[in-house]
Amino acid sequence: MLNSDSGESYKESAVVETWQRFVQGLLGVLGLAGALAMAHYYAPSEKNGLDESLEQQVHQLSRQVSDLERGQSFSSTAVDDARSSVAYIYGIYHISGRAHSFRARVSGTGFVVAPGLLATNRHVAEPWYGDRDVEVAMRKGGSPVLEKLVAYFPGSPLPVNLETAAVATHGDLAILRIETTPFTRKLRPLNLSQTPPHVGESVSVLAYPMGVTGMVAKSPALVYERLASHPDNAETAGELAALSLIRPSATFGHVGDVTGDKLIYDAPTARGGSGGPVLNLHGEVVGINSAYIDGFSGGTLGITAAGLLPLMETAQRAPLQMATVESGKATASSVRNVSTLH
Repeated sequence: MLNSDSGESYKESAVVETWQRFVQGLLGVLGLAGALAMAHYYAPSEKNGLDESLEQQVHQLSRQVSDLERGQSFSSTAVDDARSSVAYIYGIYHISGRAHSFRARVSGTGFVVAPGLLATNRHVAEPWYGDRDVEVAMRKGGSPVLEKLVAYFPGSPLPVNLETAAVATHGDLAILRIETTPFTRKLRPLNLSQTPPHVGESVSVLAYPMGVTGMVAKSPALVYERLASHPDNAETAGELAALSLIRPSATFGHVGDVTGDKLIYDAPTARGGSGGPVLNLHGEVVGINSAYIDGFSGGTLGITAAGLLPLMETAQRAPLQMATVESGKATASSVRNVSTLH
């Protein structure tokens, strides 16, 4: 019995020991599986892969932001290339008549739109257009006489004569014919945009704000000291041209509204800036700088470029002959400056 009892105890002990070994083995397998799973989860290759994926996303977003920024900024090359086709316009006219005679200077801006053709505002091509004082004088028998209208281009020491080729019946636009010279044959026309700009779009205006006075002000110190006291006339413009200082200024802004044929934007301008091209981000002309509202920095006004197309067609069909310009002297003793921005 004792032997029998000892055998039963031995068997029970063996079963317990076997079960313990089974449980320990199972726990070991589970532990190994867990370790492998953790190792797989935290494996360096996976971590590096995640890092690389995140880095790629950051680079992609950076490129998108960079592209967006480039899309909203101007190419300095495009703006600089356009400057050579933008001219400073200077003219003199008078109103004949006994009661209300006077002489006046006019300054403005124009740009090449086709071989031999310059676009500008009508109130630059015909300085009496929209001038209330002139309208009064004309109602009393006075007649406007354009004595002189010339263009100074960057890079040329000499002015070229202009004649009116076409003016808008309704609206402040005009096309002038440029005197043919070896220099003007090389002028590059600016491209007109096929579509009007959108609100919020970036624009640049190339023009001659303040005319001769503005160009003298931004000239080198030695030139400024010599010309600062000179009058705003053709002689001073000639000196600037001889020194290669006929250069339009560029101002930048955004379109605030588009209403019919009118553009409203906040690129600054001033007297003398009339007729300058309003460029989009691609360097295409979307408008013609025309006027500004005093006291409102966002109130610069332009006319959409589409208005130039019928005038260009008329000018190209017109016979190539110089317009007859009446000469003569005014009876008035004073000469007044006329703002070319209404």
